[in-house]
Amino acid sequence: MKKRLKIAGVVFIFLACGAFLFYLTRQPLRSPVSSLEITEYHRILDKYSFSRLQSRTYQPTQITLERVITKKPDYTAYLFSFLSDGKRVTGQLNLPTTPNAPGKKPVIVMIRGFVDKDQYKTGVGTRPAAEYFAQHGYITIAPDFLGYGESDQESYDVFESRFEKPVTVLNVLASIPTLQQADPKRIGIWGHSNGGQIAISVLEIGKQAYPTTLWAPVTMKFPNSILQFVDELPDKGDYLKEQLGIFHERYTDMDYSIDQYLDDITAPLQLHQGTKDESVPVSWSLAFVEKVKALKKPITYFQYEGEDHNFDRGKWPLVVQRDLAFFEQHLK
Repeated sequence: MKKRLKIAGVVFIFLACGAFLFYLTRQPLRSPVSSLEITEYHRILDKYSFSRLQSRTYQPTQITLERVITKKPDYTAYLFSFLSDGKRVTGQLNLPTTPNAPGKKPVIVMIRGFVDKDQYKTGVGTRPAAEYFAQHGYITIAPDFLGYGESDQESYDVFESRFEKPVTVLNVLASIPTLQQADPKRIGIWGHSNGGQIAISVLEIGKQAYPTTLWAPVTMKFPNSILQFVDELPDKGDYLKEQLGIFHERYTDMDYSIDQYLDDITAPLQLHQGTKDESVPVSWSLAFVEKVKALKKPITYFQYEGEDHNFDRGKWPLVVQRDLAFFEQHLK
């Protein structure tokens, strides 16, 4: 009798499990997130396409002078902060000390090139040129960018962290009127290396006529502009290439590439290039200048024989003097 009851129990459990499985197969599959949420997550970079960035508004936030970094006879260097799309960004702001020239001062936004985070400190990549301009009466503003200095964390997405940078500069430009010492009608841009590409992106997105000087700028189209440097990475770019493959499943390169929007530049440009540049070949700058001239955009090109990427072989004073003359012409 007990044996029969045991067998009956097993059969009941088996049938119950079968019925439950049949019920599950008849139900629609459910996900913990909706398909709309999945789509939105997978398309997070749409908002950084140049066309989208051109159509949005950049809201000013207060530029705050946090503390003094250094005080010199001609200027005082401050750590500044402001909010870029809700994230805190810090940087160095040089404020000229010019008692014989009262009134609001012209501004140069300084955009540095790539610097390894382990080696970066506020002002690295812009400090010498920023000091020179400040000594000649210009306020200089050099953002650290997200993930650097005392700024908030950058995006964990390898491409969003890059696309955030032009947005940061556009938000800085929008916020300059909050700085009482600044003249928002007299603003220029200085960019070096990858900072040059960021500067070009800003000019194309904002379509504003900020006089801009470029030192050995990275002018290759996206994603060639980053693939050219992958050999310098510890993994030789394996992770970046993997992520680029995922990117190509969802996005189109030309929507994020400066070479597609050159005609939107309205600013006068000045470009400096050394012939012994180990990072940016002369051919890149020559090709860029040719394209810009073909569009009848104003650009002045200077080439320096034997100079390296940072113009450290004797021509630096000439390069920065030419920039000062350029800004004097357009901002004063």
